[in-house]
Amino acid sequence: MGLMKGKKGIIFGVSNKRGIAYAIAQKLHEQGAEIAFTYAGEIMKDRVTPLAEKMDSKLIMECDVTNETQIKDVFKEYKKIYERCDFVIHAVAFANREDLDGDFCKVSKEGWDLALGVSAYSLIPIVREARPLMTEGGAITTLSYLGSERTIPNYNVMGVAKAALEASVRYLALDLGGEQIRVNALSAGPVKTLAAKGIHGFDILLKINAARAPLKRVVTLEEVGNAGLYLSSDLSSGVTGEVHHVDSGYHSIANSRADAIIVGADPES
Repeated sequence: MGLMKGKKGIIFGVSNKRGIAYAIAQKLHEQGAEIAFTYAGEIMKDRVTPLAEKMDSKLIMECDVTNETQIKDVFKEYKKIYERCDFVIHAVAFANREDLDGDFCKVSKEGWDLALGVSAYSLIPIVREARPLMTEGGAITTLSYLGSERTIPNYNVMGVAKAALEASVRYLALDLGGEQIRVNALSAGPVKTLAAKGIHGFDILLKINAARAPLKRVVTLEEVGNAGLYLSSDLSSGVTGEVHHVDSGYHSIANSRADAIIVGADPES
């Protein structure tokens, strides 16, 4: 083992043990990576600090990603401690609950700006600050979801934010490619996280995915963590501008045998 031995990087978005960002952090740490952590506001400090300390982190710092001055300050402190940056995990997203439920046409301008600002634009200043520290190339990975490509009930403005995020990945990949800095998105299928509980009807979504996906099951946090490790490591050295789906193949399906059963047809006919 030791795929990430000697590698140093930072994760934005760990908030608890039952999340994708933590699953990725675990895999990176197990493979020898040194990881800095940020947390969003004082309310999150007590949750994130013990998780980061278990991974021997030398930097655990507050960062509101809507505040570009705080992003700059984080990377200034990061540079003092780690000097170089090999990977960044951007696992930050937020939207008001009322802008997720119901009809998309009801989204407010304020809700739109908040969701797009936190979930998509924040990647840009983070990349801007990480770039000078990636002196030996690097990997930047953000988290997306299929709602960026297709409509998902009760995802609404977050789907639009994720679409903007994925487009940003492609443009950033072009910007940074000459410096051997790779930018990718990891699009995970629905997994049982604390954040997912905020999506109305999430349990139904899990059942639909398990029924329709080619692998006939939903993915695990460990599988998503492994994908994050892959995108952050040299194993994916030739991959950039990519949206990497980890969803048991659900994204590839137009119709499945389960759909035939739903409409009362014989799936074998």
